[in-house]
Amino acid sequence: MNKVIAIANQKGGVGKTTTAVNLAASLAATKRKVLLIDLDPQGNASTAAGIKNKESFSLYHHYFEEKDINQCIYQSNDSYGVIPGGEELIALEVAIRNNNNQGCLSKSLQTLNGLFDYILIDTPPTLNQLTIEGLFCASGTLIPLQCEYYSLEGVTGLMHTIKTLSDKNMTSNRVIGIVRTMVDMRNNLAKEVSNELEKHFSTLIFNTLIPRNVKLAEAPSHGVSGIKYMPSSYGAKAYLALAGELIRRVESV
Repeated sequence: MNKVIAIANQKGGVGKTTTAVNLAASLAATKRKVLLIDLDPQGNASTAAGIKNKESFSLYHHYFEEKDINQCIYQSNDSYGVIPGGEELIALEVAIRNNNNQGCLSKSLQTLNGLFDYILIDTPPTLNQLTIEGLFCASGTLIPLQCEYYSLEGVTGLMHTIKTLSDKNMTSNRVIGIVRTMVDMRNNLAKEVSNELEKHFSTLIFNTLIPRNVKLAEAPSHGVSGIKYMPSSYGAKAYLALAGELIRRVESV
């Protein structure tokens, strides 16, 4: 099947990495083979997945040292594979741009065809070359969105970028859906923005709401997902529900 999904939003602090890690863990819990690629130089997804070894290989080593991409895959504490990220990806971003080597990640991922059911790509919280690389090689994009008005502007910009790339036949990427994160329905603004999203993006919005949840926030310090850290928490249950909704949406296509 090999579904390649970019998890992207050019606005930071919207729960993008939390979504990447917990969605990977939730899909792995359904016995699907999952790979999470950390394309963010901050490397937060790698830490949350329990990859702490500074000697681990990343896409930097794959690009500059010609390490086989399979040598860059490590096992997380939640039974999914991880290609870790870190500060060295800043140099990778510059090299791809300066060498005019756009699409190199897409070519590398072709060697993994058939090995994974899902490849999730956690992109940086900015529209830089690394994010573009993630969008290039993905067949679909998942957009986490915090329910506040500034977030709506970021979604529109990202959707325009994906459409532009698609119109120029640079990618077959499409927006799979929008996920509302860090939701607190006791907040009137959250309700208003949520209603606006349902009105304007009715075919894209996921029904599952990801709540603000302290267990999801605590889990990364233990190197595991919220699914494993506290499976009975509202946050864990929400991501399991989101995984089910995603499976129904993409595997029926």
